[in-house]
Amino acid sequence: MKTSRPTLYTKIGCPWCAEARAILDREAIAYDDSNPAPLIRNQLPQRTHPMTLSPTENSAATIAGAQREMRFAYYGGAPGMFTSATVWLIAGIVSIVQSPERAVWALFIGGVFIHPVSGLLTKAMGRSGKHSAGNPFGSLALATTFWMILALPLAYGVSRLRIEWFFPAMLFIIGGRYLTFSTIFGARTYWFCGAALALAGFALGRANASPTFGAFSGAAIEAMFAVTIFVEAVRLSVFKDW
Repeated sequence: MKTSRPTLYTKIGCPWCAEARAILDREAIAYDDSNPAPLIRNQLPQRTHPMTLSPTENSAATIAGAQREMRFAYYGGAPGMFTSATVWLIAGIVSIVQSPERAVWALFIGGVFIHPVSGLLTKAMGRSGKHSAGNPFGSLALATTFWMILALPLAYGVSRLRIEWFFPAMLFIIGGRYLTFSTIFGARTYWFCGAALALAGFALGRANASPTFGAFSGAAIEAMFAVTIFVEAVRLSVFKDW
């Protein structure tokens, strides 16, 4: 007998909604995710059992609510930063065992896998790795990704002039992107992360530091902030302060 797909009625910024998505995804249950308009939402008691409704109020989504959903769904962005730090580490190793020029391509190629790998890591940690279709910060995150991609040729051009400047340039680019994460996730830690990466890029470029040292510096800074963000995410999860 053919069974119908369940419909999950959600709203932006609802941590219970994100948790429900994570459970359904983990159990490989196909479902329709609906963010109903107020008129439809008023009909939900007739279409579902009243006791299944979440305790959250049916008010319009707020910026804080959208940020809360992003933090919950993506563990505050910690898995992505862990993955990025690993790519920087690999680039540093390639610089030692092969050449700085190949380390440049190691960072570029490894960067392609940051999003899919961090998504798998997020799901392995028990979060959905997905946000509501109407969450505006999802679009902002995508826009910053395209901005970063468009900035990569600049860093590559710099490397053709002086290979020692490539990783400092990348630290500026990545640091600038992380500044926008402070808005996406509503976390001030990203301001400090972006500033630390930019300052490291300036110092390394001014000192003409080796590409190996530049790659390992990026890995160390990202790893440090990834741990900080993860610990904060766990703390918020324990106290239900999403």
